[in-house]
Amino acid sequence: MLQGVVEKGGELRVEVADTNESKELLKFCRKFTVPLRAALRDAGVLANYETPKRPVVHVFFIAPGCCYTGYSYSNNNSPFYMGIPRLKFPADAPSRSTLKLEEAFHVFIPADEWDERLANGMWAVDLGACPGGWTYQLVKRNMWVYSVDNGPMAQSLMDTGQVTWLREDGFKFRPTRSNISWMVCDMVEKPAKVAALMAQWLVNGWCRETIFNLKLPMKKRYEEVSHNLAYIQAQLDEHGINAQIQARQLYHDREEVTVHVRRIWAAVGGRRDER
Repeated sequence: MLQGVVEKGGELRVEVADTNESKELLKFCRKFTVPLRAALRDAGVLANYETPKRPVVHVFFIAPGCCYTGYSYSNNNSPFYMGIPRLKFPADAPSRSTLKLEEAFHVFIPADEWDERLANGMWAVDLGACPGGWTYQLVKRNMWVYSVDNGPMAQSLMDTGQVTWLREDGFKFRPTRSNISWMVCDMVEKPAKVAALMAQWLVNGWCRETIFNLKLPMKKRYEEVSHNLAYIQAQLDEHGINAQIQARQLYHDREEVTVHVRRIWAAVGGRRDER
């Protein structure tokens, strides 16, 4: 089935749905992977060695003896088996939402750029921070954080001395510093309102990079997300700002999509960006 469709794939993934019903099927997949890999190499579908530069071959079982086959490009798929990052919930984190931001860092920021783009001593802002799940990830990376929320922050975060809690509405807060590297936002609000706020931050150069969530409506979800991403892009274009925009529904997301935007350079005014 795969012959003539893909040649010399770099990796094989035999997967199932992430459900309780598929757990028994997953045991079979693990046993089946080795002989299948050998057969696909003999057929020329897989290369004789794994390489991240070639397409990934997927065999997705929905029932015993029944599967879908296909392939994906390594620069446009999840790097994790079954799309599930093996992240451990930190015992001292204020909420499980912390895993959303940690996964986003893994997905959007190349590992070899972490030391530069998630560096010690950076300044960051967390809008709608209470109780501090996303602030926790920033503090963990030794950043200085303005946590903006009318609700209280976890005392464990305040005790680090790295967090300044500002009891304000995240939509009304305006930063006074000009060296903020990161702004993150996981506020429960209409996606159009969040998109407008994110565009304002990026256009004004109030941050260099941002990760935020767009909560999905009940209907026309794809259309809503596409409209909001297009709005942000249009605002950046109008103000002569070159930026990289990425969006994914992450494993730890539920009814939401996570977006990452990085300012590359600005043709006019604003703070210094990457060149």
